[in-house]
Amino acid sequence: MNKNFFLAAIFLSGIFFTGCGDKNVETEKPLLVKVQKVDLQNSAGEENYSGTVRGRYETNMSFQVGGKIISRNVQAGSFVEAGNILMTIDPKDVAEQTRNAEAQVSSAAARMNLARTNFERYSELFQENAISAATLDQYRAEYDSATATYESAIAQAQQAQNSLGYTNLTANAPGIISSVNAEVGQVVTAGQTVLTLIQTDEPEIAVSVPENKISEIQIGMPVTVKFWAIDGDFSGRVREISPLADSSSRTFPVRISLQNPPPEIRFGMTANIFLSEKNSAGQKIILPTSAIFRTGDKNQVWLVKENKLTLKDVEVTGFDSNSVAVKGINPGDTVVVAGVHKLREGMEVRTEN
Repeated sequence: MNKNFFLAAIFLSGIFFTGCGDKNVETEKPLLVKVQKVDLQNSAGEENYSGTVRGRYETNMSFQVGGKIISRNVQAGSFVEAGNILMTIDPKDVAEQTRNAEAQVSSAAARMNLARTNFERYSELFQENAISAATLDQYRAEYDSATATYESAIAQAQQAQNSLGYTNLTANAPGIISSVNAEVGQVVTAGQTVLTLIQTDEPEIAVSVPENKISEIQIGMPVTVKFWAIDGDFSGRVREISPLADSSSRTFPVRISLQNPPPEIRFGMTANIFLSEKNSAGQKIILPTSAIFRTGDKNQVWLVKENKLTLKDVEVTGFDSNSVAVKGINPGDTVVVAGVHKLREGMEVRTEN
């Protein structure tokens, strides 16, 4: 009885210890890593700027002569055609100047004719040896001087005559009046701005770009334009980049030309400009700063391929507080974005689902 009990105890204890051994032997699982798959949504270079519809050509209009404004035929917002009279100044003073100039021409002509007659008479006397050469030279000089005075008077009279046409301020191109700076009864000087004309045939978008982003923009770069008041996307290109920043805002003025301006467009409308780069191999990708593994002077990232790790050299082309722009990886790559300093080449890992 005791012998059978002893054998049974040995058998049961063997089963118990064998079960405990199986529980302690477990297969080690690959390390779980946090990853990010590179796709087009991660591409760098897309910036959104607010802009205003402006005219490519905005002309400050002014009279070429001074005077008192006697009529104004336009107001802010008026559409005009080339040749339309916009404002007129009183022509009486200019007309008086013209008559005075014409009188000066007549007077100069009379003096020139007298000088020519005297020169011809004394030339005959000189041929007869009746006068000296010095006397003849004196009358020749008087005739030359009178001729020059006559020609000068003619030029001044022509200028005065032209001034009569300058009393009407005319539009040099079709457009819209954006502002009026003078009223009827006001005396203006030559060159003083009295109104501004915006030509309507080439609308474009004016935007301001921060100085830390201006290096990413190039003339000719394609952009997408969206208007707040007009449905749809429109194509444009960067036409002009100012070489100088605005002194107050420290931003650079940039002009965007529209390739297919909508007919509903109006000056002063707001628009959003999207400057974007198409992503491809070798272009910039946005990653968290925690994805960069730095060894010496190299910047690298861990790529996961077939559940194994491999290091890839990258070029950092830009960064901010939480992300970096890199080149050297492609859309579709899987990048480890956390705990990169605890990993090793060829290590088998598993990723988050």
